[in-house]
Amino acid sequence: MDLKGRDFLKLKDFTPEEITYLIDLAAELKRKKKEGVPHDEKKGRNIALIFEKTSTRTRCAFEVAAHDMGMHVTYLDPSGSQIGKKESIADTARVLGRMFDGIEYRGFGQEIVEELARYADVPVWNGLTNEFHPTQMIADMLTIKEKFGHLAGIKLAYMGDARYNMGNSLMVTCAKLGMDFAACTDKKYFPDPELVSYCEEVAKETGASILLTDDVREGTKDADVIYTDVWVSMGEPEEVWESRIRALSPYQVNRSVMENAKETAIFMHCLPAFHDLKTTIGKQIYEKFGLTEMEVTDEVFESSQSVVFDEAENRMHSIKAVMYATL
Repeated sequence: MDLKGRDFLKLKDFTPEEITYLIDLAAELKRKKKEGVPHDEKKGRNIALIFEKTSTRTRCAFEVAAHDMGMHVTYLDPSGSQIGKKESIADTARVLGRMFDGIEYRGFGQEIVEELARYADVPVWNGLTNEFHPTQMIADMLTIKEKFGHLAGIKLAYMGDARYNMGNSLMVTCAKLGMDFAACTDKKYFPDPELVSYCEEVAKETGASILLTDDVREGTKDADVIYTDVWVSMGEPEEVWESRIRALSPYQVNRSVMENAKETAIFMHCLPAFHDLKTTIGKQIYEKFGLTEMEVTDEVFESSQSVVFDEAENRMHSIKAVMYATL
């Protein structure tokens, strides 16, 4: 399958066959890395990483993947780029496109990465926007396939705020791949109705199903995958934290939730997770709200059902596959 020159902005842009190809390619590149088989066919290429939002996993995954393939990396943090400040997004794209073979963007609105792609003459990859997180999806699907051997027919229940990148991306991906998706959350945190309608139409063609429910028992019943994410993004005001915690506390992933899912169910989280008091933010949450755990209990996070670190490792293999296929 030829994806050379393609941007990787959201999985709405890709067919089920193309998504499956990327998952399988990630598995093959993972095998090569584990077996010590060289795969540095992109030697001499240069890529730019624009990070308006910092990240541990995304940055490390892109850098290690690039180095494995023989490429050079330039990292631009929030203070290292003038994108949208002194220089327009369009001008930035045209300048970087002359210097680099590919550009990654991690930041805010989807419209920014879409504009970068429109003006750059090289592939642009979405490392995360407010609306979508496509590289995480390839990693997640690779992880699920490793655990169950297939994707079609798998039921994934997403718990928490389903209005943004993770809820949106999981719903789109499940619809494309014939998986059953449930958004299990307070009704005011359901995904955008227009995106739900799009996914429902896709699901008719793939055999997938879309369920939106505020009933924890219904949403997680017989699920193969229980998935969650942080309830509040860093930097949001304290009043948002308070209202979000109050609304989403009933949707914490705990032992009861896992027992309502299938006996073989796995727990997934894109990380970081607030499951204990071993972080500065965790301690602040405890001091302000008296919570020792938030979106997932430490019991579940550290259980044998948790595959979060397999999932985190697979970010690198999946990002490598995206770059490998599109460069």
